[in-house]
Amino acid sequence: MRITPLGGLGEIGRNMTVFEYGGKLLIVDCGVLFPEEQHPGVDVILPDFSAIRDRLDDVVGVVLTHGHEDHIGGIPYLLRERADIPLISARLTLAFVKTKLQEHRIKPKVVQVKEGERKKFGPFDLEFLAVNHSIPDGLAVAIRTPAGLVLETGDFKMDQFPLDRRITDLAGFARLGEEGVDLFMPDSTNAEVPGFMAAEAELLPAIDNVMRTSPRRVIVSSFASHVHRIQQVIDSAHKYNRKVAFVGRSMVRNMGTAKELGYLKIPRNVLVDFKEVEKMAPEKVVIICTGSQGEPMAALARMANQDHVIDLVQDDTVLLASSLVPGNETSIYRLINDLTKLGANVVHKGNAKVHVSGHASAGELVYCYNLVRPKNVMPVHGEHRHLKANAELAIRTGVDPKNALVLEDGVTVDLKDGVARVSGNVAADYVYVENMVAGAATEESLQDRIRLAEDGALTVLAIVDPETGALEEDPEFFPVGFTFSDKDLGKAVGIVEKTLGGLKGPKTGPDAERAISQALVRWSDRAMRRKPVVTVITVDA
Repeated sequence: MRITPLGGLGEIGRNMTVFEYGGKLLIVDCGVLFPEEQHPGVDVILPDFSAIRDRLDDVVGVVLTHGHEDHIGGIPYLLRERADIPLISARLTLAFVKTKLQEHRIKPKVVQVKEGERKKFGPFDLEFLAVNHSIPDGLAVAIRTPAGLVLETGDFKMDQFPLDRRITDLAGFARLGEEGVDLFMPDSTNAEVPGFMAAEAELLPAIDNVMRTSPRRVIVSSFASHVHRIQQVIDSAHKYNRKVAFVGRSMVRNMGTAKELGYLKIPRNVLVDFKEVEKMAPEKVVIICTGSQGEPMAALARMANQDHVIDLVQDDTVLLASSLVPGNETSIYRLINDLTKLGANVVHKGNAKVHVSGHASAGELVYCYNLVRPKNVMPVHGEHRHLKANAELAIRTGVDPKNALVLEDGVTVDLKDGVARVSGNVAADYVYVENMVAGAATEESLQDRIRLAEDGALTVLAIVDPETGALEEDPEFFPVGFTFSDKDLGKAVGIVEKTLGGLKGPKTGPDAERAISQALVRWSDRAMRRKPVVTVITVDA
């Protein structure tokens, strides 16, 4: 069996792994990565499908371990390439995917499963096990083929007091360990964190304190899929006689789905339309919205920028009920500062116990290693440091160091006769999505955008004698994002003249314009320590 990670190794997001046996392919998860500052204009980042694009007819299904965007967000783009690939997952996950696909006008083929079930898809014999996470219906998947048994945990933790009373199936992990797990693929996100994660229920006192003591409105920002956390907020709001309104398209959509399916319990007369909250006594209002990661277009950021129908005022309380996703720290702290300037009291992970992670920490991972006793380990779902820390935990529990594989996206592993070894590489580049179009941006265009932002742009118009290369008059320079001194202007004219004089080919046209542009960039880099994006237009005299 060949295992090919196309995302999720070396980053927090775009999780996707392809399993191959007997000429057939099984995909586990297909998520997105959220852009950082070096990705201007990008909406999300996809896994690279090029390694399987010409083999999509061999795909027997996509197993979705749970409903977070970093595991399901890429599904619309995969199904654009083959719409009838079966999506295999639990009830809530499939419901979230279906509503997402409606925006893309795709009606998926779905296979609903639940923990304890075992089904065959092509040559893959799949068994599903319950795992606890920060969203209901999380699943681990055991993949059996004649080549061996693989256990992929998905995102999980070992909360012993989960709000939905659905604990991680450690007995199932142990049973698989007795059968013999040839390759274990565990979640690595918190592998560097010692001990065990606190229970989700331990957050309730801090949430209650906010609801009880806040003199005005409480605005709670959370991930739009964090059903358990939002349930706690609703229960606390009800306890202190506050009404609740959802704000933000994804929040309204997901919580409506969760309520309809019975995963979210909302007492009667607690939920109101957000348009009504402005008319209500502020001490009786709770608004639940998106934007806990500082996303510029999310509801909370727009409130902070005073660009939302809901105006934040002095003594409103903002509760950021989520973690700091790596790479988002600057945006989140900027958001906290902006909210504080408006007079809001901001309660967050740094000053109150309002968040626990949904990922197993080191103590929990070691516990699982001792239960499963795998022959080979391939940590997944994390940056390189997380993967390495996870592998070191495996080694400390007795896994042979040569069988603990710390890999990157695109590195293929072959499992044969109980041994997992690196066998090659495939393309696993970032694929950038803009305005729902995959590949609309490239690494080169992003570099141009960064140059434009940092160094500006320069347009040059030169009227040239096409025979001699002489300038009919001084070129016109149109700088954007920086200024030219008279001294710089004179030198730039000299650069254009010198370049034209040295050309052996045509004095106007694309080749001449490229040569002038390159010469001006080199001069600007030396003289002004900037490399603007230079566009040259030559016109025949």
